[in-house]
Formats: sequence, structure tokens, C-alpha cells
Amino acid sequence: MSHTVAGGDAAETKRRLAALALGAMGVVYGDIGTSPLYTLQTTLSHDGLHPTQESIYGVLSLIFWAQILVVSLKYVVFIMRADNKGEGGIMALMALAQRSVREQPKLRWVLVILGIFGAALFYGDGVVTPAISVLSAVEGVKVAAPGLGKWVVPITVVVLFLLFLLQRHGTERVGKLFGPVMLVWFVVIALLGVNMIVRHPQVLYAVLPIYGVKFFLSHGLQAFIALGGVVLALTGAEALYADMGHFGKKPIRMAWFSFVLPALLLNYFGQGALLLMHPEAIDNPFFKLAPTLLLYPMIGLATVATVIASQSVISGAFSMTREAMSLGYSMRMPVVHTSREMSGQIFVPWVNYFLLLMVLFAVLHFGSSERLSAAYGIAVTGTMAITTILALIVARHQWGWKMPAVVAAGGLFLVIDLSFFSANLIKIEYGGWFPLVLGLAVFTWMTTWRRGRELVVREIKQGGLALAPFIAAMREHPPLRVPGTAVFLTANQHAVPHALLHNLKHNKVLHERNVLLTVEMLESPVAEAEERIHIDATGDEFYGIALRFGFAEDPNVPLALSQCARGGLGFDMMDTTFFLSRENIVADKRRPGMALWRDKLFVFMARNALPATAYFQIPGNRLIELGAQVEI
Repeated sequence: MSHTVAGGDAAETKRRLAALALGAMGVVYGDIGTSPLYTLQTTLSHDGLHPTQESIYGVLSLIFWAQILVVSLKYVVFIMRADNKGEGGIMALMALAQRSVREQPKLRWVLVILGIFGAALFYGDGVVTPAISVLSAVEGVKVAAPGLGKWVVPITVVVLFLLFLLQRHGTERVGKLFGPVMLVWFVVIALLGVNMIVRHPQVLYAVLPIYGVKFFLSHGLQAFIALGGVVLALTGAEALYADMGHFGKKPIRMAWFSFVLPALLLNYFGQGALLLMHPEAIDNPFFKLAPTLLLYPMIGLATVATVIASQSVISGAFSMTREAMSLGYSMRMPVVHTSREMSGQIFVPWVNYFLLLMVLFAVLHFGSSERLSAAYGIAVTGTMAITTILALIVARHQWGWKMPAVVAAGGLFLVIDLSFFSANLIKIEYGGWFPLVLGLAVFTWMTTWRRGRELVVREIKQGGLALAPFIAAMREHPPLRVPGTAVFLTANQHAVPHALLHNLKHNKVLHERNVLLTVEMLESPVAEAEERIHIDATGDEFYGIALRFGFAEDPNVPLALSQCARGGLGFDMMDTTFFLSRENIVADKRRPGMALWRDKLFVFMARNALPATAYFQIPGNRLIELGAQVEI
């Protein structure tokens, strides 16, 4: 009987693993799964390079070993070990790396800068990916009917506009179709590749690294420039790590090695076999793999697959924005939960509109996937290099790797990452400037918010009245006490909050019980039960409470306070009033801090940020706000 139960459990585990692997295929691998649409075409058709046998074998060899060394070895095996309590992505990795070097403030500062810049570049990727993916799919129309070429950009604009318009409804329902659709996609592209490989099996010789080496020796600078095209085959590798929290390591690894990697390689080598027989097919080798009868269905399937690929990047931008808000690197924005079951499925309206505008600009400005490919690569490779550095810090300081192992791994991965990055720097004047400018703007936005908040907290702490003498004075000259509990949100537990002083000054009363509440965001995704609440009784019915939340959590202050009863401090929400000082921030050039233009940018952000009360889910009917002016 026990054997039957054990067998049933094992079967259920396998079914669940297979279901998660199917889901990962839809969400995680959409971006990298659609890269065959444009990679070989872009790489083998840039200035001075033509689809000869030597160049085809060389580029295929580079693509093959890039998939093995970068995606399989670096991301799937190495980087995915660096999980922050199950969560992945560059912000989670930055927080993990920071935690592992707590005693080294200078190194922590460097890691913060690297992490923020990597996150900023991710937004650049989030703009270019939907644009190039959908554009390349719709360009299949030109293969079927060349006269329809003028409609490619308008159709792309409509598809992208609808994609961003649907974001507010969430991806839960559509998401259930992602896995099966991508499963069909990978099966179809693998079969198309096999069909051509069978006709020209010699193309498989390209798996030998010697062909990549020969390509560099014979083509020199052209081969180096070709690396900027080869990197297109790696786009979406960051998604493997970023979406780890949704599916877990095992399903993502299982989907990659058993299905996605073989399908991609078969298609790339199939395109190579086609080009060996018909070099003129370089204008669109992907769609020319398909038989004429299947061309229109293939265009439709490719369009759906690229929409799915775009969806994963957009969802990633939403998740990263929420993490940035929690870690204090972004102003608070409204976050809409689109699923009751999945907390990770969110919609951030401001980010959605920003991405839509930038994506439409990219499509209209560049006009074709070939031109847009020049803008692609810098953001991706920059983020890849930063991810490697952060993971090596974790390996050294948290996993206890010996220095020779760190140097060996770093040498291998960073040489590859920096080679790809430097090859893409050549593209700056042709379009590479676009994601860099975008990344720099986001970097400025995030660092300005972080520094601005530090200045505001510093001013509040400097101007505060010490709490201990205040309580002593209250004992000597007790004011009128009124029933109930007053909760004052404050950044400094040792100073009297401005709201408390205003209440005492104008209303001449104190509540029976006064709580100084500080909300802290941790460098881990979820706060453990034992670290969630810290209560400190300071005497005379004054209490200090610190509530801690992880960066992947939605901070619900009333719910957390209701759990304080376990620590001996119960709350009746109907008898509790929240007091908050609403800061009116003023930029003053006479004060040391940031440049005046950054001060003014921060003031703009602060005035348009979601109020702390809404962010902490404090009910409006239990809230009193009092103004306080802060100069920075």
C-alpha cells in the first residue's frame, strides 16, 4: 500500500513539474524563443559580410557555443544558484550581494550603482524587445506578398497598441494559453529546421568550435562586428533568472535542456542549411524555411509568439518597478493586482504608458527589424555583465568560493560578456544610443529619488525633538489624555514626530496610547515571521513599533498591526487614528545636497508619488494628515 501511495506522489510531482515547465515555456522563453526570427538574417547581412559557407559555419558555431556557454552554463547552471529566497532578477541579486558584504560600505555603494544601472538598462531592453519582435514577425508579410511591405509598420503599431491596452486586464487568462502556444511554436520551428538539415546534413559540422575560430581568423573586424548580431540569439536570457520566483529552478532548467535549447539549435542550423543551398534567402531565412502553403499560418503563429515574448518583458518591467519602489529606488506608483491567486501578476499604469510611448517611438523611428537590431544588444549585454559581477560577489562572500574559482568563472563569463558588449558599442551611432539614453534617464530618475529621500530623512532627523526628554516633560506637566490609540508614521524612533507636536500644540491633547511606527523594507523578498514586528515600550504608554516587509511584498500596515497582539500590544482599528506628516518639499540651492535641477526633479517626483498612506494600505477614514515643510 505504501508503495502505491509513494508511486502516486511521485506521479503527481512529475505532473506538477511538467505543468510548471510548460508554463515556463510560455512566460520565460518567449523572448529567446522568437530570436530565430531575426538573428541569422541580421548577423549575415551587415556591411561586408555575405552568406558564404565559411561565414555561415562560423556564425552558426558562435551561436551554438553562445547558447551553451552563456545561457546553459552561465544562467541556467551558475546564475540561477544565486536566488534571494527563491526570487531572481537583477534587483533581487543586488540586494543579495549587498547583504553578503554588509561590513564593507564602499563595496556596497559600488554594488548599488551597478545594480541600479543594470536595472535601468533592463527598461531599455523592455522597450526594444517588443518593437523588434513584433516588427520581425509582421515582416513575414513581405515574403508572402512583397506589395504589402508598406503595411508592416502600421500593422506593427496596431498590434503593439492593443498589447499594451490589454495589460490592465492582467495576464492570468491569456497566460494559460502562453505555454501551449509556445509549445506549438517550438515544435514547428524545430520541424522546419530538421526538414532543411536532412537535405544538407553537413551543416551540423558547425557545432565544432574550430569553425568559430576560423571565422575570426579569416574575417577579423567583420567577425568581431558579427558578435553584435550573435548576441541577438541570447536575448531573454535574463528572463530565465528574473522569472525564477514564479516557476522555480527545476521547471525552468527542465524546459530549457529538454525542449527549448534543442528546438532553437535545430532551427538555426536549418536556416544555415537553407542559406548554404540558397544564399539569396538571406533577406528572410526564417520565413523561407516554411513551405508556401504554411507561410500565412506561420506569420500568424510568429505574431502571437512575439506578443507572448513582449508580454514577458513587460511583466518583468512591472515586477522590477515594484521591487525598486520597495527598496527605495523609485517613487511610489499605483500597483494594480490582476490576479487573486498570483501575487506576482501586477499592472503598473505609469510604467505601461511609458513603455508604450517608447516602443511606438522605436518602431516609427527605425521602421524595420534590421535597423532596430542596431539598437538591440547594448542594454542586454550591459545587464549580462553586471549580473555576472554581482553573482561572483555572492559566490565569493556568501557561498565561500575560493579566489581561484571566482577568477576562473569570472574570467570565462566576463570575457564573453564584455566581448559582446564591446561589439555592440560599434552600433551606438546607428541606433545603439537609444537604449543607452533610455537607461541613463531611468538611472538618473532612480538615483535622484534615492538621494532625495535620504536628504529628506536627514532634514527630518536633524530638526526633530528628542523623544526621551519629551516623555519626561509630559510626566511633569501631563496634558489632557483622550481615549484611543494614535499611530504616528515616522522615520526616526528616537525623535518626536512633527504630527504629534502639531496635534499637541493645536488640539492640546494626547491619546491614551501613542505609537511611533516605522516601516522598513528588507533586502530579502519576504520578511520572516520573527523579523516582521519589533515592539519597544518606551514608558508612559509610548511605544515604538518597527514593521518589516520584503521587497516582493505589498506592505499592509493595518494587517501587520493586527498581529501585534501576539507581542502583547493589541489594536482595535476602530479605536485607532493614524497621523502622518505630509512633507511639502522645497528645493533650496543654498543647501548642500544634489544639483539644483536634481532637487527640482525630486520635488516633482515627490508631489506626484502615490501617498504613503495608500502605499501602506491605511484606510482614509482613520487618517489625519498634517503638513510640514522640508527644505533640501
